Amino acid sequence: MALVACGAIARPAAEAAARHAEWGLDVHPLPPLLHNQPQRIAAAVEELVGELAPRYGRVAVGYADCGTYGALDALCARLDLERLPGLHCYDLFAGPSEIETMAEAEPGTYLLTDFLVRSFARTVLQELGLDRYPELREEYFRHYTRVVWLVQTTDPAETAELRALAQEAAERLGLPLQVRPTGTGGLEAAIGALVAPGPCVRTG
Repeated sequence: MALVACGAIARPAAEAAARHAEWGLDVHPLPPLLHNQPQRIAAAVEELVGELAPRYGRVAVGYADCGTYGALDALCARLDLERLPGLHCYDLFAGPSEIETMAEAEPGTYLLTDFLVRSFARTVLQELGLDRYPELREEYFRHYTRVVWLVQTTDPAETAELRALAQEAAERLGLPLQVRPTGTGGLEAAIGALVAPGPCVRTG
């Protein structure tokens, strides 16, 4: 089975697949920067699915909706595919109820995952032009009040390294940092449900 995965979750997805050899799952990532242009995600998924389908008995979609506003669900319905549940990858790590609670408690919450912490300079600063025009920070982030890092890693050394990067990222945005350990259990369970035979929820 092949999983066409968002590049932002490809690493933990591949690690989960390695822990579960019985899944027989190969992870094929798409570029994570597609998240900055979600209108392109469905087309990119369809292209890669078309390439993989002749080689695999089954292909699934390793994305939540991810800002496609139903375009991925339309693709899944048309091609009889199944996708991960939820509105975005944050749901897969922290759970949708926790994300909703955080948003209700403080609507100006900017979320980071381990991937976004590692790639912050590229995926946020460069992509938004903040490395060249730091004055744009006030325009982009004026309504944000905090950064919450959803921590997937449980390795102490990696946690320490990423904590420093997360703090630096929050400081670049001029926001306080909060840390919420989540692990990868939610994502792993969602992939396991996707791999299991039988119907799978396409929407979240």
